[in-house]
Amino acid sequence: MKNPIVSFVLTAVIAVSSTVAVANFPMMDEERGVLTNAPLLGKTTPGVDNISVKTRVMQKQNPLYQDPFFRRFFDVPNQLHHREAMSAGSGVIVDAKEGLVMTNHHVIDNAVNIMVTLKDKRQIKAELIGSDAATDIALLQIDAEDLTAVPFGNSDKIQVGDVVIAIGNPFGIGQTVTTGIVSALGRSGLGIEGYEDFVQTDASINPGNSGGALVNSKGELVGINTAIIGPSGGNVGIGFAVPSNMAMAVLDQLKVHGKVSRGRLGVTVQDLTPEIAEAMDLSVRSGALITGVESTSPAEKAGLKPGDVIAAIDGKPLRGFSDLRNRIGLTRKGSEVEISYLREGAQKTVTARIGDLDFSVRQGSGTLKDFSGARFEDYKEIGAKPARVMVADVVKGSAAWHHGLRKDNVITVVNNKPVASVDELISILQRPYKGVAMNVKRDGRDLFIVVERKEMG
Repeated sequence: MKNPIVSFVLTAVIAVSSTVAVANFPMMDEERGVLTNAPLLGKTTPGVDNISVKTRVMQKQNPLYQDPFFRRFFDVPNQLHHREAMSAGSGVIVDAKEGLVMTNHHVIDNAVNIMVTLKDKRQIKAELIGSDAATDIALLQIDAEDLTAVPFGNSDKIQVGDVVIAIGNPFGIGQTVTTGIVSALGRSGLGIEGYEDFVQTDASINPGNSGGALVNSKGELVGINTAIIGPSGGNVGIGFAVPSNMAMAVLDQLKVHGKVSRGRLGVTVQDLTPEIAEAMDLSVRSGALITGVESTSPAEKAGLKPGDVIAAIDGKPLRGFSDLRNRIGLTRKGSEVEISYLREGAQKTVTARIGDLDFSVRQGSGTLKDFSGARFEDYKEIGAKPARVMVADVVKGSAAWHHGLRKDNVITVVNNKPVASVDELISILQRPYKGVAMNVKRDGRDLFIVVERKEMG
């Protein structure tokens, strides 16, 4: 759990098969005289699986053991101790022929063994093909015959009020089906994942549903159940699912590359509010207002400028900052997108070639692998001496993230050496070391982060 009131749910679905069209449900069972979803579920539930995961987790230690001076003085070994743990979630068969199964990243994170249990009780060891922490999507592969895949639906076409069905493995008790409606669309800013555009539903979702399917009344996948909000960690009618179109974009990259390569436009933006739109005398009321353009970025090369309002990408209207970030972030490097924007009230269109979002450590001949996923900047508070180094950005789920670095952290000392610039930080970290001890300031507090060296860049 990333938050006391946020529990992660596990279940996932996806399909790439030619499935026979299913009539809308519920339907009348003439023999019994009742409305039922049973025929729909009979075609869909075989594509949703239970997933059991064995992980290695670090054992809790006395905080003093994290102090390298204490370790040396008392001859405490540097090797970290781990123990095995078991967890359960859900997954969905996305390609019956290839045996591809989609689930959540947090379900299989740090896994050393993954077992998939099909509805017909077959248990099969799964291989991890790839995973993306920022969208909480992972792709597995199993070797089995007679599999059933769940067909994709178009999540861009769902509406608030649509009937939906959640299928998963809550609390590890076995496959369970719940029903509800789409409660809201485009939920973001929840701090659950790096890229958020959630479908909200009141269909009962509980811990263990993560990675499972949210399907519409035609049996099409419209979301991958990912998280819930509840004071006790259980269902209170507020659940979230990754839209199927976002999951499909991640799936396409994981199948080919095993990871997601994020796109970059090179702009800083803010939501276009009705007040700003009125002040600028604009004909649109939603979009992303450009406040800055990076030098030599794809945006600058395409001619975009501060003050422009991006209204649509590839003909699809833009809701705001989060929508722009999601769409560009899931666009592959080198792809071209058509950007519709307004400048001084006039509507214009331009084509931009998307660049690569690189959060690697600046400078050096390569990335410092222990801290990959972080971008550092020189930092100096007014009147403060000496200057320090700030963590400008961290990719959620990256090596730097797992080591405890967060955006806006200020690094003051590394291995007993004060650091006043990124150059000094790089110089220290490029030396041979058995471990890294960082003094970090976060929200006015002093923290001590210790990293056991695995590899030097």
